[in-house]
Amino acid sequence: MNKARLFILCAAIAVVTVAVAQTQSYKLGRPATAEEIRERDISVAPDGSGLPVGHGTVTQGRHDYQTLCGNCHGDRGQGMLQYPALVGGQGTLRGKNPVKTVGSYWPYATTVWDFIHRTMPYARPGSLTPDETYAVTAFILYLNGIVGEKAELNKTTLPRVKMPNRDGFVGDPRPDVAAKKAGK
Repeated sequence: MNKARLFILCAAIAVVTVAVAQTQSYKLGRPATAEEIRERDISVAPDGSGLPVGHGTVTQGRHDYQTLCGNCHGDRGQGMLQYPALVGGQGTLRGKNPVKTVGSYWPYATTVWDFIHRTMPYARPGSLTPDETYAVTAFILYLNGIVGEKAELNKTTLPRVKMPNRDGFVGDPRPDVAAKKAGK
């Protein structure tokens, strides 16, 4: 068999194999319910649009953090084992050993809230209530010196928090993205 025919035969077998693999049903899991989709169908923008009603203080967050986060991220956000530090790193991003933490890297406090709400705690992602998420976010921002000890975060106050690295990011320079933003 010449090389061209062998190549075509191999390609045909590959296509059939992929088609069969994609049609197999492994009977794992189940389709998400409409309620489950609704609960997770949120988008939180830097300006705070999409944030739910709720509130949390640094004091509340201290307790929730110690209970839910401290085992992985350390009691003061210093990180442990393979879990990243959440605190520190300010001024390191331009150096040879940048430390990317909430306080040094993240550009928006709303993004911190969204990440915590969707993905934490590690063993039960998405299980925090909006109030717990506001509180934990407040405590982490407090540990980084971004908000004061009496801070209360909610859908109005959280977008007003100015993160240290807010100006460290640039917009997407692709012309097609700029055109979409301009409504073209």
